[in-house]
Amino acid sequence: MKKHLITFIWVLFFMVGKSYAQDFVYQPKNPAFGGSPYNYSWLLSSAQAQNDTEDVSTTSDTYSNYYSDPLESFSESLNQQILSQLSKQIVSEQFGEDALNAGTYVLGDYQIVIGNLSSGMNITITDSGTGSTTTVSIPYF
Repeated sequence: MKKHLITFIWVLFFMVGKSYAQDFVYQPKNPAFGGSPYNYSWLLSSAQAQNDTEDVSTTSDTYSNYYSDPLESFSESLNQQILSQLSKQIVSEQFGEDALNAGTYVLGDYQIVIGNLSSGMNITITDSGTGSTTTVSIPYF
């Protein structure tokens, strides 16, 4: 038993002497983080190959994206101002002494139907361009 133990210790001693270790050294690939500058073109081409989004500036007409028709812009501005004035009038007259008269009003692309109900006022706004409808109910106080 003693002989085996001594042999085992000598074998262990020689194996430890023969085993080697080395340090792990991190070397970054990206040149932006200290890697080799020769990797730049490969990394750029790899990134461009994976990029599947379309650049807006290379589409047909860049100028058309920023250009708007002045007449259309004026029409939209006028519609917004009229709708704003109408909403002010509805609020001031509804909560004041005189109620707004029921009826149908057409303002540009919008058709506004005002109806008086027993519980309050019902306003339906229809956009003839898109066909969308909005209904607002204002109760009496």
